[in-house]
Amino acid sequence: MQPFHLAFPTSDLAATRQFMTDVLGVSIGRESEKWVDYDFFGHQVTSHLVPELAEAARNPVDGKQIPAFHFGIVLKWEDWEALAEKLETRGIAFVVEPYIRFKGEVGEQGTFFVREPGGSALEFKTFRNFDQLFAK
Repeated sequence: MQPFHLAFPTSDLAATRQFMTDVLGVSIGRESEKWVDYDFFGHQVTSHLVPELAEAARNPVDGKQIPAFHFGIVLKWEDWEALAEKLETRGIAFVVEPYIRFKGEVGEQGTFFVREPGGSALEFKTFRNFDQLFAK
């Protein structure tokens, strides 16, 4: 798979940097006073300092208010469970608590959302069967 690049705004570059490295365990690439590159599970993700972020739009999905702008990663099931437990243990607030969608159906998946300290939403997903990532 080709790595992608994604840039996102943060209102607190230092706190976002600490969250990404200390909590998620990603490494740092290049950085400046206004942005930081991360090796986000093999992809280049960059946080850009934007001092005043507007409240992000939300979209109802499964009766939950999902941040319309978000990004994340699809993990192996056991890694997803371990990360959810790690975040909970560290007292990281979930925007959407871990839950299973399409249980017992094609495309069964786990998902949860958190916000990095600067305000951007991150989604962490997993699939029972990775071959069903794009299944309808």
